[in-house]
Amino acid sequence: MGAVSPALESVMGTTTTYAPPPVWFGEALGDAERLLKYSSEIGVDVDPDIRDHILEARSAASAWDEKTAATLLSALAKLAARLKPVTALSLEARVEDVRAAVRTYWIVAVCLALIIFPISVASFVGTAISNSMRTEIATANDLAVKLRTQLGAPEGSGAVSAASGAPAGTSAIDSANEVTELQQFAISVRAIDARARQLNVLAFHAEHDPFAPIRRDQKKLHDTFQLPAGLPNLSRAAGDLTAVYQDVRYFGQSLLEDISFYYGAITVCLLPALYALLGTCAYLLRTFELQTASRTFIPSGADSARFLIAAIGGAVVGLFNNFTIGQGASIPPLAIAFLVGYAVDVFFAFLEGLLSTFAKKAPQTVSGQ
Repeated sequence: MGAVSPALESVMGTTTTYAPPPVWFGEALGDAERLLKYSSEIGVDVDPDIRDHILEARSAASAWDEKTAATLLSALAKLAARLKPVTALSLEARVEDVRAAVRTYWIVAVCLALIIFPISVASFVGTAISNSMRTEIATANDLAVKLRTQLGAPEGSGAVSAASGAPAGTSAIDSANEVTELQQFAISVRAIDARARQLNVLAFHAEHDPFAPIRRDQKKLHDTFQLPAGLPNLSRAAGDLTAVYQDVRYFGQSLLEDISFYYGAITVCLLPALYALLGTCAYLLRTFELQTASRTFIPSGADSARFLIAAIGGAVVGLFNNFTIGQGASIPPLAIAFLVGYAVDVFFAFLEGLLSTFAKKAPQTVSGQ
């Protein structure tokens, strides 16, 4: 008996069968079975027609036809819509893939934290010490000028009273005030020296310590930074202490410039980008946790691009000062950089909205003018 023509087959109501099935048929059948199994595991009721069409497609997999393929695709579409956002692709993801992705971003987050934490601590400590030193220098400058005006130069101190060491004709009250101011001056000099040595550690000893030769000699160190016992000559004591102060102030101001330059550059350029990358790690780890629990995790290469976008956003944020959020409250740039890394999409949506505002306000050009 000869072969039946397609037209005759259509008239007789028969359907042409094919073997073997195409690749997409097997993939669709596997996805449908995977979704059907998941629906049974979580107790989702599936329409019997959908279930029967999938099972029939499995039975006819070796000799499929157009009707079987059509009913399979229809059943797959309905089942996928029923179980959304869970997909066959997310169910196919292996536990090993999820663990590998989480492990990778954990390592990245820990490495970033190991870099960010010491730099942030050094920057914050350096800023605090620098601000305190500037205050002490301003106080010491005022005291140095005031003592010089009151006591004069050591060579022109004149006769000294036996009781207080003050120039002849000076009252006891004035002498007491001068002694107090001289003691405060000495305290400020020692404070500036101590803070300068702390800054020198943060600056990796970038500046030479002018008192390094006597640091280990306690007696010389005491004689240099402490007032002489009994203060036999206030003018001479003030002059000697002023000479020490000039070296201490130069040492401290040099370190202030070094700290401001190096740590300022790190705080403005490097730390915001690092905080943005850390925010991205936090976002991805949080997302993986939620997706793993809901069985919606799908391995994607787009996550790596998010790091580059976050670094760019963090670098841009570092160019600005504190961000005011209303009623005098403000957020430092590093906190904003972390939020930018965590919510990159929100940040770029803000930029696009800002550009749209500028575009609306731009003057419209008239053709022919």
